[in-house]
Amino acid sequence: MTIGIVATLKILPEKIEHFEKHFTELAKVVLAEEAGCRFYALHRSRTEPHTYKVLEQYDSAEAFAAHGKYPAFQQANVPLKDCVAEAPVIEVFDGV
Repeated sequence: MTIGIVATLKILPEKIEHFEKHFTELAKVVLAEEAGCRFYALHRSRTEPHTYKVLEQYDSAEAFAAHGKYPAFQQANVPLKDCVAEAPVIEVFDGV
């Protein structure tokens, strides 16, 4: 069964450009190298310009679990960690 993820990220206003640049690079790595990741895309809110949603889909719960442990993902998150204004909200969905 596929797993869908919606991650809500609140970004510090002064870090928006930095965040978008580095997240774009992260998304390229995830899509190119992580087996089991079908979709990984960043979206910015039209009503809350500092709020982003990451829409993700994985082949299985195991593929999603491996995502957070993947070395390239962990390295790519280093320049992103200081951009977040508060803890991300992660929602997990089962594919239908």
